[in-house]
Amino acid sequence: MNEKIKVLVVDDSLFFRGVLTKKLAEFDHIEVLGYARDAFEAKEKIPQLKPDVVTLDVEMPKINGIEFLKQLLPERPIPVVLVSALNISVFDALAAGAVEFVKKPELSKSDTISAFIEELAAKITIASRAKVTPITGTSKISATAKPSFAPINSSRLVNTTVIALGASTGGTEATISVIKDLPEDTPSILIVQHMPPGFTKMYAERLNRICKMEVREAVDGDIVKNGLVLIAPGDFHMKLAKLGSNYVVKCFQADKVSGHRPSVDVLFNSVAEIAKKNAVGIIMTGMGRDGAQGLLNMRQQGAYTIGQNKESCVVYGMPMVAKNIGAVMIEASNENIPLVLRRHLATL
Repeated sequence: MNEKIKVLVVDDSLFFRGVLTKKLAEFDHIEVLGYARDAFEAKEKIPQLKPDVVTLDVEMPKINGIEFLKQLLPERPIPVVLVSALNISVFDALAAGAVEFVKKPELSKSDTISAFIEELAAKITIASRAKVTPITGTSKISATAKPSFAPINSSRLVNTTVIALGASTGGTEATISVIKDLPEDTPSILIVQHMPPGFTKMYAERLNRICKMEVREAVDGDIVKNGLVLIAPGDFHMKLAKLGSNYVVKCFQADKVSGHRPSVDVLFNSVAEIAKKNAVGIIMTGMGRDGAQGLLNMRQQGAYTIGQNKESCVVYGMPMVAKNIGAVMIEASNENIPLVLRRHLATL
């Protein structure tokens, strides 16, 4: 029998500490070692208790979760799952090295709390298998970084080529490293990142401040065009469609596919059907197999397919499955994927 995942809960809310410690302990594969009320107490307890995973509230007194991560991870690279309200600081905490996050529920709804605990337990399981790399001052994503690539200047690619990218655990920062320096005339990029409602809009806004390309949360009917990055809205599938001479995206709610909504497979399968050889598929870090079959369909229709390599993945799950079924033409680190992409676009 596998050993239980040992968890330390860090939260300044008495209510949430009680909920997390009690409810998580009900899962057979999780052992709650205890709790900490703030970062100072957590720093004392972590060396003593040696947890496998820490759940962390972002907004805490004295030292917030972001500063805590910056101090903790260089000394002890422990997987951290953020437990946070809808707040842009979640992305700062992910940039500081946290591997996953779960949105805090509405306290008045018992069914919401139950779903929240189920999701948190799943994220703890994923985090326990994650590779944690502390973020150094030289490797942080800079909002003022200047694009290092020259414009593509290829009239043959104007609004005809589509790039589809899918990611999950570890994907928020890995995706930034892929697209942040791409020139503004890069073919449109459609992104599915497993993320709750509300956070996808904030994530798009964050990327829009960093990237040369325009980035926004997708809206049903958006026209796909060069220089535009569209991110699937949380809890909505996104697929590519054709409207007259234009590519457009359709955003819709339907059953989960491959366990997710939005699903990478939904996006990739639609790109395989609509864009065929005029497409690039990129599958990145994440647990499970979402996107693997869709990427294989893309490759079989003539698309160019890229997988993030094991060494640079927080969780080498989705790219591994895609590679094992023959969906990946070339593997590269998230830092090198832009170069691979550029070389391919130059051949079109």
